[in-house]
Amino acid sequence: MTTSTALDPYAHSSSDAVADRPSPRTGRTPARSGVGAERPSLVATGILLLGALYCLLPVLWVLVAASKSADELFSTFTFAPSTHLLENLRDLFAYRDGLFLRWAGNTVLYAIGGALASTLVSAAAGYGLALFDFRGKKLFFNVILAGVLLPAVILAVPQYLLFAQAGLANTYWAVLLPSILNPYGIYLARIYAGASIPREMVEAARTDGAGELRIFTRFAVPMMMPGLVTVFLFQFVGVWNNYMLPYIMLGDDELFPITVGLSTLMNQGASQPAMYTTVITGALVSIIPLIALFLLLQRYWQSDLTGGAVKG
Repeated sequence: MTTSTALDPYAHSSSDAVADRPSPRTGRTPARSGVGAERPSLVATGILLLGALYCLLPVLWVLVAASKSADELFSTFTFAPSTHLLENLRDLFAYRDGLFLRWAGNTVLYAIGGALASTLVSAAAGYGLALFDFRGKKLFFNVILAGVLLPAVILAVPQYLLFAQAGLANTYWAVLLPSILNPYGIYLARIYAGASIPREMVEAARTDGAGELRIFTRFAVPMMMPGLVTVFLFQFVGVWNNYMLPYIMLGDDELFPITVGLSTLMNQGASQPAMYTTVITGALVSIIPLIALFLLLQRYWQSDLTGGAVKG
C-alpha cells in the first residue's frame, strides 16, 4: 500500500514544525526564507541607492551646468542641459593663454609626486611597525594615531612659517614636501602589512640570506599592493582637492593648483558673471582624472577580493 505525501495534510506542517524548532546548539530559531528575509536586503539596497544619489547628484549638476551659457545658468531649470559645453571648454582653455592648463599640470605634479612619495614612506613605515620589534614602537604608533586625528589645516600656518624661513615658500616644494608624510596612510599600511605578510615568510627569507631591503621590495611590497593602492588613491585625492595648504604657501598664480586657481576665478564672478561658467567647466574637467584613476586602479581591489574569496 502506497501513500502520496502530496495528499497528506500533515506533511508540510510537520516539516515546518521541525524548521521552526530552536537549534540545540545555539537555542535560536533558524531564520526562514521568504518575504521577511528579503525586507532587510531591500532596505539596505534602498539606503545604498539614496547614498549613491546623494554623491552623484552634484556631479550631475556640474555636468549640466557646464553645458549652459552665463545667461542660461541662472535663468533656466537647474537640470535642463544646454548646448554650450564646447564653447565653455574653449573659453576655459583660452583664459590668459592657457593658464588653466598650467594649473592642471601643477595639480598633476603635486598629486602624483606627493602621492607616490607618501605611499613609499607609508609602505616602509607600516612594514617596519608591523614586522619589527623595537623600543618605543607602541609610543611611536600612538603618535601616528594622534596625527590621524589632527586636522591638517591646523599645521598649515606653522608649516608656512617654517618654509618661509627656509626660503621654500612660494615654490613647488612648499606643497610637495608636506604631502609626503601621511599619518593615515602609515596607519593603513601598518594594518595591511600585519594582515597580509606572514612572519614565517620573512624569517625564511632572512635564513636564505636575503637582506631587509630585498625582502621589502621583492616580497612585502607585492603582498601589500592592494593596500598601497588604497593609500595612493586616498593621498592623490587629498592632494588633488587640497586648497588651504597651497593657498597659504603660494603667491604666484602660475604655481597654483586647480583648486586655488578656480577660487581666484570665482572671486571675479561678482564683477564678471561669465566667470561662473568658466569655474563650473573647470570643476567638471578637474573631476575627470579622479574618475579615470579610480576606474584604472579598481582592478587591484577586485583581484584582492577574489583572492580573499578563494582563500576562504
